[in-house]
Amino acid sequence: MNGTFQENPNQADLAIWARDDAFPPALDGFGWLDLSGHPHACHSLTEISEKIRDDSENSIQLVWTPNSRFCQLPDEIDDLREPIYDVRKRWAKEDLASSQKRLSWISTAAALYIAYTAYATWLLRHDFERTHGVNLDFIQELIWLLSSLIQSTGIGLALLGFLILGFIPWYQARKFHGEIHHPETTHESAIPVRRFETWLSFQKAPLTRLVFIAIAMVFVAQMIGDRSIISFRISDGSSIEQAGLVKSAYANGDFSRLFTAPLLHGGLLHFVMNILALLYLGKRMEVFARWPHLPTVFLFSALMAGEVSARLTITTSVGASGGLMGWLGFLLVFETLHNRLVPRTARRRLLAGVFLTALIGLIGYRFIDNA
Repeated sequence: MNGTFQENPNQADLAIWARDDAFPPALDGFGWLDLSGHPHACHSLTEISEKIRDDSENSIQLVWTPNSRFCQLPDEIDDLREPIYDVRKRWAKEDLASSQKRLSWISTAAALYIAYTAYATWLLRHDFERTHGVNLDFIQELIWLLSSLIQSTGIGLALLGFLILGFIPWYQARKFHGEIHHPETTHESAIPVRRFETWLSFQKAPLTRLVFIAIAMVFVAQMIGDRSIISFRISDGSSIEQAGLVKSAYANGDFSRLFTAPLLHGGLLHFVMNILALLYLGKRMEVFARWPHLPTVFLFSALMAGEVSARLTITTSVGASGGLMGWLGFLLVFETLHNRLVPRTARRRLLAGVFLTALIGLIGYRFIDNA
């Protein structure tokens, strides 16, 4: 190519993100667009190449050359493949080293907490025997200990923290590190996904942003009202007690809780996890399926999730997860029916989201409303 992206003659048959005009028109000479879409002019591909090698924040999203009519990915220009490969190899190495160190610390902390909890629980076995009037043998004591640990909320939180903050980032870094060392086999197959994700990042999703602002404002109100940020307890006068899906209140006819509970969250980690999913799923859905589906699917799914939870569980529930799972399910069906809209690898990431959600629900069943 030598700085020129060869245009596909059958543009009408391609998804919008795959077309030559998917990105902004090229400006004069050489240059690139940063994360905010601001243009930066330069004099040659060599200058772009040097900028890529020095780019520590992945700020170069698109580039243009005198021979291109539209901006394009740096990956699509042969002369830039070497610096891109070099810098991504460096990122992969640094990310893997960082994630391994973090995994080691989190694993050690989780293991120490579990060991301490197991020891403290083991010391209570005689009190259990006296209280229940039983005399357990060694095997029965081990079974009792294991059962107690499985039901421990603290251990569930420790394992969940290990999974979300330690194992998953390490696995993703390890996978990327393995892929980046096979550039010839992964480069061409990776371009559609990178092109899709880059195109999606440039799209506007005002309704998704509005939903985010509404939920964020409610979270701020929770912090102020409950005078906390890490977690919000269910107590008299708390935000969760007043507007969460308290099953006894709902059974007595307070149906408004089906509408208010999805706006509340149990704490900072719960809020951050849901917001990250909301911004990505909402934008993807709003861009491809258009905005009316966004509130319709979210509201319907959140209401049905609340109703199922009220019928199957007795614990108080809060969070936007019900509506978000509705968005995820909608996207899986929509993108399967319109399979040319999204690269196959990008659709697989949605399936990975389903698996990850199930795994988190399994580990955190003591405090996550799987219903």
